[in-house]
Amino acid sequence: MKRRNRALKPRLAANSSIKVIGLGGVGSIVARYGAVFLASLQKDARLVLFDGDRFEASNASRMLFGRHGNKAVVTARELKPRFIHSKLSIVPVKQYIRPENISTLIRSGDIVILCVDNHATRKLVDEHCAKLRNICLISGGNDGVDKDHRGTYGNVQIYVRRNGKDRSPQLSRYHPEIREPKDKMPHQLNCTELVTSVPQILFANLTVASSICNALLLYLSDELHYSEACFDIAGALARPTLPLVKK
Repeated sequence: MKRRNRALKPRLAANSSIKVIGLGGVGSIVARYGAVFLASLQKDARLVLFDGDRFEASNASRMLFGRHGNKAVVTARELKPRFIHSKLSIVPVKQYIRPENISTLIRSGDIVILCVDNHATRKLVDEHCAKLRNICLISGGNDGVDKDHRGTYGNVQIYVRRNGKDRSPQLSRYHPEIREPKDKMPHQLNCTELVTSVPQILFANLTVASSICNALLLYLSDELHYSEACFDIAGALARPTLPLVKK
């Protein structure tokens, strides 16, 4: 598809809420660079950070943080002094997204950036957003490293609803692993399961985070033309798939 060669002009409505869910290897990057981008738009806006987990010493191989503690609180404390003179407010929420609180925490009109590492939460958020009149949901992740995956592949999906109508497929539409998840949400895990994480490649996380931020830039510029993008850092490959219906 031939793209128009013109400058991108992102526009953010006043009093917008941009909500980053999950502040691990991907979300912690998105929160930091997303804050820089949003502050540059000079609009009254709220960047809301959600996570019930903690930064621990074991996270240091793929996450930047200055202290241990709740990920949302630590990230917000580190960011706030940098944006004290901007119109962007940064709000931490020390909670996982779960069935009991999702209707309060995610509302029509929000821009939701989903950076979790489990399909059960993706399904929950996806199904909730499908009930809202207006929403932009951007979800990204990678396959991690295990006996079946090398950890270099990832994707970003964008689900948009306007005036109660889908402009792109739900996250689960072409992804049965989201439609029928085999994993659990973080609040359903015991302490041993919580500290056991799937190894990830730092640079795959960076690519996911960059792809999420790219989608946000295009969405706010009314130039987003795809609803999913896939990449493989080992093959230096990235490709958009599935068109986004604008009208």
